[in-house]
Amino acid sequence: MRFVRTIAGMLLLAVGIPVLLAGTGLWLAARHADPDGGFGARFETVRTPGQAVLVSDVDRLLREEAPFARAGQARLRLTARTADGPAFLGLAPTDQVGRWLAAVPHATVRRVALARGPLPVRVEPAGPATAGVATAPLEQDFWVREGIGMLEWNPAELAGRPLSLVVMRPDGRPDLALDLRAELRAGWFPGVAWALLAGGMLLLVLAVVLLLRPVRPREVVFVVEPDQVPVLAGRLGVSSLSGLGSREDRVDLAERQLVAVGSGHAERPRAAIGPVPSRRPETLADLPD
Repeated sequence: MRFVRTIAGMLLLAVGIPVLLAGTGLWLAARHADPDGGFGARFETVRTPGQAVLVSDVDRLLREEAPFARAGQARLRLTARTADGPAFLGLAPTDQVGRWLAAVPHATVRRVALARGPLPVRVEPAGPATAGVATAPLEQDFWVREGIGMLEWNPAELAGRPLSLVVMRPDGRPDLALDLRAELRAGWFPGVAWALLAGGMLLLVLAVVLLLRPVRPREVVFVVEPDQVPVLAGRLGVSSLSGLGSREDRVDLAERQLVAVGSGHAERPRAAIGPVPSRRPETLADLPD
């Protein structure tokens, strides 16, 4: 049982410590939420001489950079402004957006890193260097979500769909300098943080109880005939038992031998315990056979 408790305690520690650390991290992050419960971030200014900034696969970008945004009923809000005013934001099927922007210069977002301060955005030029002006985005009918200055959606509802995000001027003119901001609202965030904290602490407490629980010592009980008690006490070196047993039947311990219980009358008696040793044994394992 001691071995089983040790293994169980180590397993609880291996699970409880990561759970507690994750809960602590979420709890610290929850302290930086806005008064209304949202988490806001500002991006570095995105510049391109082209006509649009394109995120080819929004779901893949969120899955790689911010997977927590795709959980539950979390809502993601993007706001975008240019030097001239609010920008256009739209979500549309990737293949249709690719055909629409294939003939116009634009920039493609390769990565958005989570960091302290403004979030860095890495973009690469795409499309031809010079070409005709694309039609105004509001004239297209393939948008799944669209907005001027702001776009809000639930990433979980659109998970798995090949959708692209397009940010550009409402009239489609080139030479963009975008001021982008994002806000995430996740109602499950505080509850998960407290659940991980409580679960991690409970697992650690159970692990400590299993590992530090004292082992109850085993008791050894000798069953002997009453008149053999003094002989056994002498063999064990326990003088407090020397007074037990019959005084009339007491004989010299050096000559007395214990008879095995159950031996027949026809058989020759054999010694159950040998002569008294000259040195007191320290443990039962030191007793001679």
